[in-house]
Amino acid sequence: MGTRVFIADGPALMRQGIKQILSWAKDIEVVGEADNGEATWTKTLRLSPDILLLDMNMPGMTGIEVVRKLNAAHSRTQVIMLTINDCDYYVVEMFKEGVKGYLLKGLDPQELLTAIHCVAAGRPYMCQDLQDRFACRGQVPAQEDLGQVAREICREERDERLTVREMEVLHCIAKGMSNKAMAAALFVSDATVRNHLTSIYRKLNVADRTQALIYALRPRMIAEGAGGDFPLLMDEAFAEPVPEF
Repeated sequence: MGTRVFIADGPALMRQGIKQILSWAKDIEVVGEADNGEATWTKTLRLSPDILLLDMNMPGMTGIEVVRKLNAAHSRTQVIMLTINDCDYYVVEMFKEGVKGYLLKGLDPQELLTAIHCVAAGRPYMCQDLQDRFACRGQVPAQEDLGQVAREICREERDERLTVREMEVLHCIAKGMSNKAMAAALFVSDATVRNHLTSIYRKLNVADRTQALIYALRPRMIAEGAGGDFPLLMDEAFAEPVPEF
């Protein structure tokens, strides 16, 4: 069975373009679309797609409001934000609200397909442009304090530091890599990857990959955890993760 996708975006031209891209993948089926927030919420509940591609700036009801109403209704649909809004605050806030992916409009079409496949497989995904920006900037502006926004999930006080290997695994999580892809990249077994993930979740006091990803977005997180020896998201060995379709 393929991945059932619902498209929520205001302009008809944008929805048509997204549908065209998704038609390239034989295992993706577009099951519906909407041009406003209210219709997005009601149709998503009725159709129960696997994935909702959601714009942040929807007429009538914002993307954040749609996500919160879906959460309140205990919807099982996974949400990927597809938006022009690249504000750090909203990136982290949406992950806190439970979305599984965040993409910026203008991304390469193949990356859209990669994101859908990653999220459908249970792995969070952030577009490459955002990954690069979080990696390269030394600190977040005060008015968009990423650490403050994510504090509820990403507490700064940790009893234990991550090992270098665990930080490599955390790096792979940020790249949307599966356990199998991590094992291949790190030259270890799948079981070893699972053990590292269990240790990471325990040390960071998080429950899953998405919360671990949010913690990884904190400024200088890797430097704080390993004396600066492993720069977050910048290791060339992981520059091109291999998506598993």
